[in-house]
This record gives sequence, C-alpha cells and structure tokens, in this order.
Amino acid sequence: MKHILITGGAGFIGSHVVRQFVNNYPDNLIVNIDNLTYAGNLLNLTDVEKKSNYRFVKGDIVDEDKVFSLFEQYRFDTIIHLAAESHVDRSIANPMAFVHTNVLGTVNLLNAARHIWNQDYHDKKFYHISTDEVYGSLGEDGLFTEETPYDPRSPYSASKASSDHFVRAWYHTYGLPVILSNCSNNYGPNQFPEKLIPLFINNIIHNKPLPVYGKGENVRDWLYVVDHAMAIDLILRKGRIGETYNIGGHNEWKNLDLIRVLCKIMDKKLDRAAGTSEKLITYVKDRAGHDLRYAIDASKMLDELGWKPSVTFEEGLDKTVDWYLENEDWLNQVTSGDYQTYYQQQYGS
Repeated sequence: MKHILITGGAGFIGSHVVRQFVNNYPDNLIVNIDNLTYAGNLLNLTDVEKKSNYRFVKGDIVDEDKVFSLFEQYRFDTIIHLAAESHVDRSIANPMAFVHTNVLGTVNLLNAARHIWNQDYHDKKFYHISTDEVYGSLGEDGLFTEETPYDPRSPYSASKASSDHFVRAWYHTYGLPVILSNCSNNYGPNQFPEKLIPLFINNIIHNKPLPVYGKGENVRDWLYVVDHAMAIDLILRKGRIGETYNIGGHNEWKNLDLIRVLCKIMDKKLDRAAGTSEKLITYVKDRAGHDLRYAIDASKMLDELGWKPSVTFEEGLDKTVDWYLENEDWLNQVTSGDYQTYYQQQYGS
C-alpha cells in the first residue's frame, strides 16, 4: 500500500489529480494537504471526500514543523507536489507570497522527504509539477522543449523556476528520486475565476465587461485539466527518475480568438442573440512583462510514454462551459468576499 502525499489538492489542477488517484488506486492512501487560501476549495472534492483511502489535512507547506510531522505520521513514499501560488497578476502585486509558497514551501517538502527516506530511495518518488512559463516568451515560431533555457519574466514564473532548480539540486546533490513536468495552460471544471476562461464565463453570465489585455494577441497553448491529471498519473508510474517532461495541448490560441469562440458558445447556450457576448469585450492596459507566446513541444511524452491529449479543444471547451452553467452555486460561492475586492483592484469594474 503506497502512501501518496498530494500538495495543493483542493485547488484546480490538484483536485483533479486527487480524484484521479483516489478513484483509480483504491489500495493506496491519498493524503491531500492544502491551506485553503482563496483558490483552494473543498467543494471541489465532495465526490471523493468520504472515500476510505482519502485523507485531508489543512496546512501550509511553508510551515516546516507541520510538513515534517505529516511526513513522520504517514511515512510517505510518493509526493506529488502541486501546491503553488499561480496567478501572474497576484505575483506582480505581492511577489513575497510567491517566494514563500513556491520556493520555501518546495524546499520544506524536499527536506522532509530526504529526512524520512534517509537515503532509502527504493520505490520512492518526488514528483514536482511546474509550468511552461519558466521558459519565458516565444516569438511567432518555435516550441518549448525540455532543453529550453529558463527565462522567467514575472515574479510567478521566477518563483516556479527557482523551485524547479531546487528540486533538481536535491536530485544531483542528495540523490533524491525526483521527476518534473512543465505544463501549458489548463482549463476545465473547478478553476478559480481569476483565470481567463472561467473569468469570462462568469462575466458573460452576469453581462459584465470582458477585460482583454492589450490587443488580445498573446498566444497560449491550452490543455484540458483531466488530460493533465492523466498525464501526471502516467509520468509518476512510468517516467524516468531525474527527467523532465513537457505536457502540452497542441492547441495554440490567440487570447482574442479564444474569447470570441467562447462568446459564441455562451450566446448559444444562454439562448442569446449572436454577437451579444462579444459586445462585452473591453480592452485594458496590458499586463507588465506580458509574455507574447507559449507553446509546448510534447513529443517526449508521446515518444517515451505514449501520451497525447484525449479531448479536443472543442469538446473540452463545451464540457467546461456546461460545467460552469450547471454549477452556478459553486461560482457564486468562490466569487464572493475578498475575491471581489481583488477583482476591483485588477480590472476596476
């Protein structure tokens, strides 16, 4: 029976990873630690919270004593590390929060694993999930590969790049059995509505402006979150120790083009006249240091592990819109209180 720690398991990607492992590995104990900050929500996990192989622990990975006591209690042999501050705008406003969680929190986990495993690394794994943003910005051509030099441009991506370096340092210095992956933009159910797709779905529902940075020409590669969770599962089982795997959707979209497609889908599903939602588009001052384009070369995932996305963007976006329309109570719950204050600060409406 494996004891698997998933950090940040009440967040967007984390909750889908928790669900993947709790449901598919009933003989393993899955422990989820999450600090339940604004983006962590236990409502994301109501379908698995009563499962016998699942435990939830409220805690902050920056709390060294908490982390070490948790490792002592459960003697984890596997760590899947997702806990992170992840929103670029928030990192610009408060970079130290990103340094604390993304850098110090990661080092706490590395130290705890090293202490508990005490150089007995047989059948042990420390899997660190990162982002494509650590590679910086692409021009109109080219793709990020696992060998692309790091060139982070925001406090968020710099903090994630730093955490990646610490994970690799623990591998090279102490022999800790690590695996890393860097993924493109995720979308799907349960994503906190500060990110583009759920933000705009929520705003369209309420006929609020759709704030588009600059001219909307920034390009991102999009991956359905369930496909990411399945990729994480596969990498954990079959990936090579010390290796990095880039996970991408083969699905590049300019922000403005994506928003227009989303507007058409929403008009149809809300039974509104064609073009109604597109009229809500409002151009706002561009984000500081806004990277032009991200795009992942995921050929290593295909060649080594046989993985590729199972859901087309059209299917995934349709499923995503349906989920938010069917779960307006969830949306209302997460968009109240402090989030509204933050939204006012960021977008002024």
